[in-house]
Amino acid sequence: MEAKVYNSKGKEAGKLTLPENVFGVKWNADLVHQVVSSLQSAARIPYAHTKTRGEVRGGGKKPWKQKGTGRARHGSTRSPIWVGGGVAHGPRNDKNFDRKVNKKAKAKAIAAVLSAKFAQGEIIFVNSFELAAPKTKEAKAAVMNLGAIKGFEGLVSKRKNVATVATAKKDRNVEKSFGNIGNINVTEVRNINPVDLLAKKFIIIENPEESVKILSERLSKETK
Repeated sequence: MEAKVYNSKGKEAGKLTLPENVFGVKWNADLVHQVVSSLQSAARIPYAHTKTRGEVRGGGKKPWKQKGTGRARHGSTRSPIWVGGGVAHGPRNDKNFDRKVNKKAKAKAIAAVLSAKFAQGEIIFVNSFELAAPKTKEAKAAVMNLGAIKGFEGLVSKRKNVATVATAKKDRNVEKSFGNIGNINVTEVRNINPVDLLAKKFIIIENPEESVKILSERLSKETK
């Protein structure tokens, strides 16, 4: 399995042999859905919060005596059926939405998504962006050049959720250069997860030899 490697000018710069365990895995929709929904749930931060009848201030005195008034019996004005009382079954900010994701399942989901995107022509390999300093202008130029490649026109025409740039190692110049482009995000290839991969249309893998090696070793280790 081979893939073309391009430079930041959009010109072909060589070819790369891809490992089957990363880019040749069969699609598994059920597994991907389970992993993605679990990761999204674990990342959820609950803000909405209501007080129960035990947390609402006041209501210690019985509103009226139990019998003889002709009215319904009540023990506290903080009951959920009273205006100003507590809330029954309301949202709580102490609720735990964490869902465990096994390393093996996550690794297989990453491989499945990468394989599907590669098969659909949505992954492009770039040898280097050659950014000596943070320059948004140069980053935009690189995207325009890559968008001129057949099949990757969406890098230019698509307005939202265009691409994820995966670098072999932390590169502040690349991060800052692409940081001002709202529809592109940058991450290290070792940190990618199915949510990030599916959030964007295209995946741009920089320094593919090193990046693919990191991916292959990581997934091989975690799927054993």
